Amino acid sequence: MSGHSKWANIKRKKAKVDAVKGNVFSRLTKEIMAAAKRGGGNPDTNFKLRIAIDKAKANNLPAANIERAIRRATGQEAGVSYEEAVYEGYGPGGTAVYMEILTDNRNRTAGEVRHIFSRHGGSLGETGCVAWMFEPKGRLVLGETTLGEEELLDIAIEAGADDLSQDEGESVVLTAPELLDEVRQAFEEKGIHVEEAELVRLPKTTVAIAGHEAEQLMELLDLLEEHDDIQKVYSNADFPDEMLEEA
Repeated sequence: MSGHSKWANIKRKKAKVDAVKGNVFSRLTKEIMAAAKRGGGNPDTNFKLRIAIDKAKANNLPAANIERAIRRATGQEAGVSYEEAVYEGYGPGGTAVYMEILTDNRNRTAGEVRHIFSRHGGSLGETGCVAWMFEPKGRLVLGETTLGEEELLDIAIEAGADDLSQDEGESVVLTAPELLDEVRQAFEEKGIHVEEAELVRLPKTTVAIAGHEAEQLMELLDLLEEHDDIQKVYSNADFPDEMLEEA
């Protein structure tokens, strides 16, 4: 699992770099619009919208952009309408790939994603073909604190979280999706800043991959993550440590 955990860490660091470049603003805006369209424009009663707004603020998306996205999604202002979708497929080496999509043209997006898969040793699959391999979870990344791992774990367990782990100086808490906000509040009340709080999909088991197939898959995942309509990409690949160190 270590190869998969390190890959997830690299993705988070890359996302921070992209945020500095401004590359994620459109993606964050679409995420806000989808959440508001599905559950209403009030973040106090729409948990997913609150998560999307918090993520947007953490990445310095201007407040005016956030408000405009909510107005468009709730019909108060004209704009493009996005729909959510899930695409699933297979990468090199028998790996599974799960993607969360926000698009204004499902047919166009499906064609582009299928083309990316076919050119990099993979194939786009049918709905449900790999979803069962991934478990929905809430994940929180804690900010710096003077508390030790055991003290943080006590707070996490008391709040109902599943686990807390530390890797490369980061404390990561996993919880049931519906408890994400409750656990976040528990840490905030203890004076511990939560840098990230999001809903994710984690592989139940991983597939070791190396050599040319690992290189193919890494390129495939990079291209999928760069696609404007793909919000999140998950894989059950376990990459070699030396390859991740180079990345």
